[in-house]
Amino acid sequence: MKMKIITYNVNGLRSAIGKGLPEWIEQEKPDVLCVQETKLQPDQFPAMIFAELGYNSYLFSAQKRGYSGVAILTRTKPDHVEIGMGIEKYDREGRFLRADYGDLSVVSVYHPSGSSGDERQDFKMEWLEDFQRYVAELQKSRPNLILCGDYNICHEPVDIHDPVRNAKSSGFLPEEREWMTRFLSAGFVDSFRYKNPGTQQYTWWSYRSNARANNKGWRIDYCMVSESIRSRILDAGILNDAVHSDHCPATLEILV
Repeated sequence: MKMKIITYNVNGLRSAIGKGLPEWIEQEKPDVLCVQETKLQPDQFPAMIFAELGYNSYLFSAQKRGYSGVAILTRTKPDHVEIGMGIEKYDREGRFLRADYGDLSVVSVYHPSGSSGDERQDFKMEWLEDFQRYVAELQKSRPNLILCGDYNICHEPVDIHDPVRNAKSSGFLPEEREWMTRFLSAGFVDSFRYKNPGTQQYTWWSYRSNARANNKGWRIDYCMVSESIRSRILDAGILNDAVHSDHCPATLEILV
């Protein structure tokens, strides 16, 4: 049996719903939809819309209203749901949500952006190290991880439309790219790159300068898979036609 997983930074869930997200979900029929940047509180979450489509909803909101937040929508009720990482400075921003299905764990994760200045870039670099440590510890009890979300990092020049001019931009800094290389080397597979070597496709475009129409984008959304289940990856792709956000979804099909 296969599981179809989609990750999607919706840049405001209520906004995306207004742009036809429920109809798109009904068409795509993912088994699990990992959502980032929900930007809402639990009392604002339209659970009934997703229930009518056949989904159980799990939400982890930031303490700050209208900011960050992750969710998992799932057709099959998970064996267990873990909210947060147990690290207060990250959990108050609603960045990590895990659902366990048998021997698989699916995570919706929203890595911080560093584009607003040095303070948030420093926070991002701290997060990356703490995230990797947390995941390494988690793998001792849950070895088969699928870490889906917005990583806010392009790994290689093929992942960004203009690697030369963006060499000093947050999201393509040498230290961020080096972290991604270390992370993958420690036992993870970039499922899209594994199934699509050399393909230049993006998952995010700036709202400025008509970037999406000109396809001046960045690939910053990933479905990362534990090396232990690489052989179970059936397919991985990017759905460029979905236009509910400044991001588009990344997909993974895996044997369960």
